[in-house]
Amino acid sequence: MSSRKWLNCRLRDIRERLVTQEHGVSLPVISRLLKRHGYSLKGNRKELEGSQKPERDQQFEHIYAERTAHQARGQPCISVDTKKKELIGDFKNAGRIWCQEAEAVNVHDFRSEAVGRAVPYGIYDLHHNCGTVYVGQSAETPTFAVDNLVRWCQTELRERYPDATELFIEADAGGSNGYRSRVWKRDLQAKIADAFGLTVTVCHYPTGTSKWNPIEHRLFSEISKTWAGCPLRTFDIMIGYINDTKTQTGLSVRAHLVTQTYETGVKVPDAEMEALAIEKHTVCPQWSYTISPRSPAQAA
Repeated sequence: MSSRKWLNCRLRDIRERLVTQEHGVSLPVISRLLKRHGYSLKGNRKELEGSQKPERDQQFEHIYAERTAHQARGQPCISVDTKKKELIGDFKNAGRIWCQEAEAVNVHDFRSEAVGRAVPYGIYDLHHNCGTVYVGQSAETPTFAVDNLVRWCQTELRERYPDATELFIEADAGGSNGYRSRVWKRDLQAKIADAFGLTVTVCHYPTGTSKWNPIEHRLFSEISKTWAGCPLRTFDIMIGYINDTKTQTGLSVRAHLVTQTYETGVKVPDAEMEALAIEKHTVCPQWSYTISPRSPAQAA
């Protein structure tokens, strides 16, 4: 083995230190001694959670309680989030597939060479184990997120919950449906609560805990398995892979392409926020709130 390869494990550095102390030891001997004393090459391991919000466990218990109460009343409970954005074109997609010859893709992942960038926004129905993914081609904004909820309410809500009067949403703390977003709350009020007459309850997962959001491990992970190793050359191919996603536990997925363009940097003034019929929960009010439908006079 050449000396260049030994540089990767830094045994040469150890030998140089020993030489300065008048100990002449070969590289193979150093390797054997390290292994005999329990040393081996290891990478970093992600275990430390970092700083945690003091109300973290309390919010998890509150989310479970709200979900259980809504399901007991037969009301829809959904989990929402945006999946990782994907470049559409001849780009490498992580994973491997059975084939006789690997597909050739671009050497570089330059966005300038992409057909477009897909923004997959998912809605997962916890009771029916059904996922819906709206693949946008524009910016990931709160209006984009709420418009997808509107599309879901117009179709699948009416299909599965024709008598629904409430809607429970589990969402991450940040992103297009973040707990600090004024546009998210304003659009939920006008486009969901007022338009459909639904009492909307939203519970956000604390910062750094999005992996416990059900949509992550029940929907998004399965989609990633379906298209693993398959280049997403066109939006139609991406939509096809999402529609083909299934599990042995009965998961079914529907995908839709959204061509609308969304603007960023939209602001909501204080007066408009004060007009919202929003009530914060006593438990973790920064992450949990309920938006009630307003009368036409109040909404005007």
